Amino acid sequence: MRIYIAKYGETLRNIAQRQNVALEELVPLNPQVASPDANLSGRQIKLPPPSASAGNRITDFKNEWIPLTPLTRMAQTDYDVLIVGSGAGGGAVLWRLCQQWGINGKKIGVVEAGDLLLPTHFYNIPTMSHPRAGRYFEKVSTPVDQTMFRELYAFGGRTLLWGLLAPRMPAFETADWPLPANELQFYYSIAERAMNVTPFYQKGSYFTSILLDRLHNYGFIDAIPFPVAVDQEATKYGQIHSNAAFSSIALFAEALNRRPFDLAVNSRAVEIITENKRVAGIRVMSADKKSHVLKAKTVVLAASTFQTPRLLLASGITGRAIGHYLTTHSLLGIAGYLDRKQFPEVLGNLGIVIPAREDRPFQLGIDGPPQGYNAYQQYQIEPLQEQLRIVPGAFGAVESQFENRVELDSAVRDEFGVPVIHVHFSYSKKDEEVIRQMKEGTLQLLSAVQAHPGEGGTFEVGPAVEAIHDSGTCRMGNDPDTSATDRYGQIHGISGLYVADNSVIPSSGTANPTLTTVALAIRTADYLIRQLK
Repeated sequence: MRIYIAKYGETLRNIAQRQNVALEELVPLNPQVASPDANLSGRQIKLPPPSASAGNRITDFKNEWIPLTPLTRMAQTDYDVLIVGSGAGGGAVLWRLCQQWGINGKKIGVVEAGDLLLPTHFYNIPTMSHPRAGRYFEKVSTPVDQTMFRELYAFGGRTLLWGLLAPRMPAFETADWPLPANELQFYYSIAERAMNVTPFYQKGSYFTSILLDRLHNYGFIDAIPFPVAVDQEATKYGQIHSNAAFSSIALFAEALNRRPFDLAVNSRAVEIITENKRVAGIRVMSADKKSHVLKAKTVVLAASTFQTPRLLLASGITGRAIGHYLTTHSLLGIAGYLDRKQFPEVLGNLGIVIPAREDRPFQLGIDGPPQGYNAYQQYQIEPLQEQLRIVPGAFGAVESQFENRVELDSAVRDEFGVPVIHVHFSYSKKDEEVIRQMKEGTLQLLSAVQAHPGEGGTFEVGPAVEAIHDSGTCRMGNDPDTSATDRYGQIHGISGLYVADNSVIPSSGTANPTLTTVALAIRTADYLIRQLK
């Protein structure tokens, strides 16, 4: 028998997780503990003796850098909130619930279809340069039905490899959304603090400051440095800030330090269970194809723009807008060159964004050197260049069209028995006009920063493609005919069933969507807290 002294805030449930002991073993050994979720700070807890082979099975636990819970154990729990997906939206909901609830006896569970992949954002891994990460993403992600979109099935989702740009949507782009403008701004401010968004990432960089001056003098007076989700706090007072680049794993880490929750990976949600127009739980398949029913008062879907409507439709939950209004951003880049002699020897990094306006339906951005604004990760030694190649780009607003959709193919099913999806997406005439304006605006930007064409005498214009900024397939709104959820992300007609990923964003706007997803997810979590008092 072993004796363990519980640390501050620990419960029998998270002691079981951290000591890799089944909760069912701990309960009879500690009859003095009234509840598995009671605060045990400073109390003596009896643990079973280690098994004979313990200490030699490193391979059994090498990936358990976060406590995991078997589905068999989760199937024995009645959850107050069950979250499907661990990306930006799922992580934000979990973080907010744990932050606001603390140790209160509520039970939270999370299921993730993918496995543990990276323990942090790739920028935080010294061996993972930007080009190498691009190749890595192509290997580990999955293309979506002959589109430019890609999905990443892994704990943390696409936040493991996102670009960290976190601008707010301009107010005119959210004017028709079903929430007050001041409320959205409030939740943007919470999301920015949670994600460590800073406008000072390029502070002191001559590259950024010189080109900002050129843009302002030319007339782009709204040009600003990139708002980037990077923790710039230095290590001090013995507190290490090594997890600089943000991913949802940072939210899971903070949540874990506040209260226990259950997490299962390699756990594919295949059916939403409802009773009398109210959610009752989900059915999950493990990697070995065993089925488990998890019970919950509230279910939050954060599986992705494609997988959330797929799960809803496969569960027989219908709504005219579910799966429809798929949108994204059109993306266009144009390459130009700057004379290196115009800049100091110590160049610095470049990161500038020009938000959209009502008369400019696209966001302009420019970064560099060639490796990108995150070029501090490039350790290659290169000779001083005579010309600096820059590739300004634009994200264009894409019209929300009912015909752009995700639909099930009931004739073809995946390995878990769920119908596969087909994605229908095309640009409207309005979108094509925006793309034309994007080209014109990007050429103006190149002129403003005094860039010139390459050897061919013309600027290199890239093709207009869909950015991996998919959204809209479960968008929020007041009208069930044109929206899948209400203003708080609850599916119309199903009490207790919520959506908190990119799919809930009502319209594309022009800003990178991750900050907006996190802000809306935190708002949904606050609503859940009020409902579950």
